[in-house]
Amino acid sequence: MLKLFVNMMKEEWRVHSTMFGSLSFALFPVMIFGIAFMGSFLLPLFRTVVPPGYLSIIIHAIFLLLGIMVGGFGLLGMEVMNRRFGQASLLSYSARSLPISEQEIFCTFVVKDTVYYLVLWVVPFVAGFAIASPFISVPLSLSLLLFLTLTLSFLTGLALIFFLSTVYARSKRVFAALFVTLLTGWAALYLVAGINTVALFPPLQLFHAFSYDMLLAACAVVIIPSAIAVALFTSEYTDTTKRFKNAIVPLTKKLSFFPYPPLAAKDLIDLLRSGSFIGQTLFSFLIPLWLLWFLLSVLGRFIPPGDVLLLFAILTGVIASTMYTWLTMFDTFSSYTCLPVGVPALLESKICSFAVLQAIPAAFIVLVTIASGGVAYLVPAFVLCLSVSFYALAVTIWLTGLSPSVLVYDVKVLFLYLILVGIAVLALIALAFVNPYYATGSVLLFLPAWLLVKAGFTKWEIQDQPMF
Repeated sequence: MLKLFVNMMKEEWRVHSTMFGSLSFALFPVMIFGIAFMGSFLLPLFRTVVPPGYLSIIIHAIFLLLGIMVGGFGLLGMEVMNRRFGQASLLSYSARSLPISEQEIFCTFVVKDTVYYLVLWVVPFVAGFAIASPFISVPLSLSLLLFLTLTLSFLTGLALIFFLSTVYARSKRVFAALFVTLLTGWAALYLVAGINTVALFPPLQLFHAFSYDMLLAACAVVIIPSAIAVALFTSEYTDTTKRFKNAIVPLTKKLSFFPYPPLAAKDLIDLLRSGSFIGQTLFSFLIPLWLLWFLLSVLGRFIPPGDVLLLFAILTGVIASTMYTWLTMFDTFSSYTCLPVGVPALLESKICSFAVLQAIPAAFIVLVTIASGGVAYLVPAFVLCLSVSFYALAVTIWLTGLSPSVLVYDVKVLFLYLILVGIAVLALIALAFVNPYYATGSVLLFLPAWLLVKAGFTKWEIQDQPMF
């Protein structure tokens, strides 16, 4: 297991360093370190704005959300073990030729990915805070405690989604029953009994009052769901034979107002028939946003409800922009080289498919706005969400083309993304807090978005289009 783990880590480095260079990949944790180091000096300012205790909630929730966003191993497991990722999954595919069980290989793969994310995100973040702690009068022991609790927060989110996604892959009915049970239990505690469920989060309790009993409980919350998920894993799902009617023709007619209806129809059919549509909507959109809304509602004690709703709409737009990765995970431009289709045409079809998917965040914002009693903020929240989503999409296309998930750990790409999206988001938050209807000015983002997309067409046509 140790030898397999070491070789998987080497393979992970080889794959990413080959994609965008060893130096660029190695600098990614350095960038996270720098952000944490510089951000630590703003703690005195945050303490004057955020009430005591809330800052620790925000930080732990961020790492819980990170674990949730990357923990869908149950959905990826079959693809990983069946070599659908090409050379990147060569070691995982060794279960087909070596006397090693699938559970052992998959467990090693999960441990490798977990360590990989810890090294890239948690370790440099805490290291940056630890180096800055003497300058902001924070004891070094707090950094060690923060490393433990942030690691457990990340692992808790990862273990929860790992377990749920594995159950989902096994049985949709069992998942639905389990998910409804968990949601009902949470609602009973928070809405009916009035219990502050945030305070029950084990890593947060451990941060505020360390005890070995709570440490044991926090570890159990991570280990038990993960062990069950690994035990339930199988790469061979026995499904009945599925027969589909010809969907490309009728869907193409419905999308005839798009520039390339057949390509947009293909994207949507791939998404639906692969089963990724429901899974991605649940694990990459709805569950993270539910956690985000819960966090913001807790912070709503000192932020006006309308501002909370507008802030949530902006963050929903940022997360909704990641739907572009759902559409690009099925193919690359190389699979279209035998057809009379250029890179700009393919990117344009992806944008059209992305526009169809925006019905999900649009409906979600409408439901949240009505349910929270903020109907007066419906228009600015709706406009904010979609404007931010399409602007972030344009930045993604300009920076990454058809490979957003591949280039996400290129430090140059991520740095530019954070600058371009971050400045726009901060400006919109400031406008929304001054006057909610000022936020409707976010429609102006479509102008730079259009320019970025045009620049992206030219850039990636040169880089991806083979020259003859």
